[in-house]
Amino acid sequence: MSHTYPKLHNAMWPGLVGKEEGTDHPPISLDRMLELTANAEVNGQKFEGIDYFLFHPHTDPDASDDELKAIADKIAAKGLKVGSLVAPIWPGTVGDSAMGDDEARGKFVLAVEKACRIAKIFNEHGVREYGVIRIDSAAGVADWTADPEANTKKIAETFRQAAQVAKDNGERLAAEGEICWAGMHSWKDMVNLLEAVDMPETVGFQADLAHTYLYLLGYNAPEHALLKEGYSDEEFWAAYKTMTDALRPWTIDFHVAQNDGSVHGTGSHDKTGRHCPADDPNGKLDIVKCAGYWLEGAADRGIKHICWDGCMFPNEMLETQQTWNTILDVMLKVRDAHGWD
Repeated sequence: MSHTYPKLHNAMWPGLVGKEEGTDHPPISLDRMLELTANAEVNGQKFEGIDYFLFHPHTDPDASDDELKAIADKIAAKGLKVGSLVAPIWPGTVGDSAMGDDEARGKFVLAVEKACRIAKIFNEHGVREYGVIRIDSAAGVADWTADPEANTKKIAETFRQAAQVAKDNGERLAAEGEICWAGMHSWKDMVNLLEAVDMPETVGFQADLAHTYLYLLGYNAPEHALLKEGYSDEEFWAAYKTMTDALRPWTIDFHVAQNDGSVHGTGSHDKTGRHCPADDPNGKLDIVKCAGYWLEGAADRGIKHICWDGCMFPNEMLETQQTWNTILDVMLKVRDAHGWD
């Protein structure tokens, strides 16, 4: 059965993250990513929007109002909306480590400020009507382990400062749990961090099917593993329920993805859960069934769209139109099974 919600979005950052000029995986322009997204079609149905990363070469985080309105016009002209925005919080963009010194943490908050400004312009334009601002701790796990308690406290304080900025701008922040981010590298540490921030109205969780699968395996936190290699189907769903029961109440943004149980990193991006194509024969996830665990009660948590995340797909795969048709097909199945009106 088809539903109106959630709206189906595609991420633009696979054209950027882990891509490097002068290599065999250069960045793919925003125009090209928009074109591939707008051209995807399954039985007359299309993607309804995009989520995207506010950094060069797609977007200058300090672009003028007029430049940002021109980008909004370009997106709208493709029949697409903007949903969630990725704040440029990482060192080397605008931000810096959320558990760094005062200067680093100030940069982190500044990155969220810049994202809120862009969000406001898109909202006023009309191209954006829903979505959150995505963050993470912008710091590595190895540094965090030196003093887990103090470092989680520091990250929580930074998130609270950033959240105040977001709240003042009518935005919410979603922390994307990945095995590569300090204090967010296991399902248990992620819950602990969200509880330490303690601003559930403003700071929540962004669940990604690929990254959270690695949570189950305890890839960077064996002590929090819920599954052992060679697990049975029954063990998988019991573990999945434990994890989603803990994180679903916090979940305010959702990435549909596939994972084959491996990790991957390219360019400057640390190893994290590998994003696989929707029809990957080695994919470990029943995408539609897994999505249901996260999307239960989604409307009550303010979710209005879901996004496919093809982060670090090889360029050849990104440039193939069929990749996006297959992905859209899976997204439609997720909405048919778990959507609402």
